[in-house]
Amino acid sequence: MSTNDRVIFFDTTLRDGEQSPGCTMHHDEKLRFAHQLALLGVDIIEAGFPIASDGDFESVHSIAREVGRDGKAPRIAGLARCKREDIEAVAKAVAPAAKNRIHTFIASSDLHLEVKLRISRQQALDQAGEMVALAKSHCEDVEFSAEDATRSDIDFLCKLTEVAIQAGATTINLPDTVGYSTPAEYQAMFETVRSRVPNAAQAIFSTHCHDDLGLATINTLNGLLGGARQVEVSMHGIGERAGNASLEEVAAILTVRKDQYPYSHGLDLKQIGATSAMLDKIISFTPSPNKAIVGKNAFAHASGIHQHGVLANPLTYEIMTPGHFGVVANTIVLGKHSGRRGLEQKLKELGYNFNREQLDEVYHRFTALADRKKSIYDQDIVGLIEAETAPLV
Repeated sequence: MSTNDRVIFFDTTLRDGEQSPGCTMHHDEKLRFAHQLALLGVDIIEAGFPIASDGDFESVHSIAREVGRDGKAPRIAGLARCKREDIEAVAKAVAPAAKNRIHTFIASSDLHLEVKLRISRQQALDQAGEMVALAKSHCEDVEFSAEDATRSDIDFLCKLTEVAIQAGATTINLPDTVGYSTPAEYQAMFETVRSRVPNAAQAIFSTHCHDDLGLATINTLNGLLGGARQVEVSMHGIGERAGNASLEEVAAILTVRKDQYPYSHGLDLKQIGATSAMLDKIISFTPSPNKAIVGKNAFAHASGIHQHGVLANPLTYEIMTPGHFGVVANTIVLGKHSGRRGLEQKLKELGYNFNREQLDEVYHRFTALADRKKSIYDQDIVGLIEAETAPLV
């Protein structure tokens, strides 16, 4: 493992994330979200794909000018294919930022080279070397990605990496573009490339994992174990198809399980809740209720046993505090699985203090209602207490 334990958080919500159906953002929305990412403390904001449209160019340019204007702001990056016009568009778009990056890529798997690009391996090597050098002439910080790295011939991947670093790449991204790799394979790929490429020490290696098999987060972590020190993630894990590795999940794991992942980072974790809430308002869907960290049920407790334990001591059923991530505090959700302790707590929150006999009566009425009604709201509880047939107050 590298002696450098600092993990660089590269956020791609505004690029890969925005490409996801239902996640398109307008100019003002991208700019507002970029400001929030800066508050969150991400190291790099991949602001968009400037060559894609005039609107995307303007968004990246505005973010570079307004969010990246001082040296303490995140580095602002734009994506470019290994094509001259793409790279020159990114160079112009990110130019106003105090710290900027050109991120360029070309496919490395034979499937992509033959079917999509229709070029040979040698042509890919030549193109990568020439375009990375061009990017370097515009910007000191250049990232190179070998698209579909996890399905590439390892010998060719090593050669492509060597050529990119020799041409000036300062970051090498080995993405699991289609979410195919397993954790052990992904870790081994980084270990192999870093050990076999002569100039590997001149670059920082990066992960970029998709969630097609539900492995994006664990693959990202195994990439760190393999020597990567940059993680490409998105808020809520949005992105192409099943999405990217989730920023909040990776950040939480690095915080809670330092015994397994002894790495540091620069995120302000208390901003995760605000960042999540802003994304909820911008895109057309919210995370699944059981989504780790930011789902509305992530710190909710419905089982009577769990409610009793968490009210006595949150550590019984919570391995982290919601306040640490700036999200809503643990919630007691009342339903047919709730026990007396959870109901008693809710009654106290509503201003009622009952003796044991009264509590038993309310609980009896409550369970009868819960068998008929899926969601129990505060007004339902008040209705049970003030029922005309047998008021308890």
